Amino acid sequence: MDAMTTPEERRDALAAPVVILVGHFGSGKSEIALNLALGFRAGGEDVSVVDLDVVKPYFRCRQAREELRAHGIRLVAPEGENAHADLPIILPAVRHLLQHGDGRVLLDVGGDPVGARALGSVSDAVDRSATEHLVVLNFSRPHTATVGEAVEMVRAIERAARLPVTGVISNTHLLSETTPEVVLDGLATAAQTAGRLRVPLVAAAAEGTTARALAGRALPCPLLVLTRLIKPPFEGTRQQRKVGPLFVLN
Repeated sequence: MDAMTTPEERRDALAAPVVILVGHFGSGKSEIALNLALGFRAGGEDVSVVDLDVVKPYFRCRQAREELRAHGIRLVAPEGENAHADLPIILPAVRHLLQHGDGRVLLDVGGDPVGARALGSVSDAVDRSATEHLVVLNFSRPHTATVGEAVEMVRAIERAARLPVTGVISNTHLLSETTPEVVLDGLATAAQTAGRLRVPLVAAAAEGTTARALAGRALPCPLLVLTRLIKPPFEGTRQQRKVGPLFVLN
């Protein structure tokens, strides 16, 4: 059955006030972080987004700074002339937010074990009882094309971040060439990976047209319908958001 969930159901799906998203470059974790932030905010929650991504200059939450500000979402990221700098300048603010922040906190962490070191530097401030550490997997990427490669990447991220991964989000896509079959194939591989890791498959994700084509399919987890908010410079300006994200329960 298709349905838009309430904020409470979203909390059940993600299971924590603090959600940390990790994954390899191209996994789509920044898009997921932004969509979740806007969805939770639309549900009336106070939301903070922490951009801990030091890996990819063109696909980071800070690219959506103005949109987040317009929706009343706090963005913790380098500002002004330091907007593209590495992160030591914001780590004290991140630590304070993890220890004392109110509302929903979403962390977008750099896309591989190197990027996860930034999370490792504040891992002692993470309340594990209130935190989900979720890996986003895109099996169309060369470094996570198989279950074995994905498991190896996750273990390396865990070592660098000094935190165990607690769940998997499946986000296999080929940008504009994504089909429902691509999503379903990736979802099956993500389920196998979650089994190997002994963590739950928390959600799958797909953009609007593909997600609508999946409506009514029997999926093993909720489907997060994404609006693409970040584009590389060669694609021009970001598209304007029309609606919030949906969880479709099957």
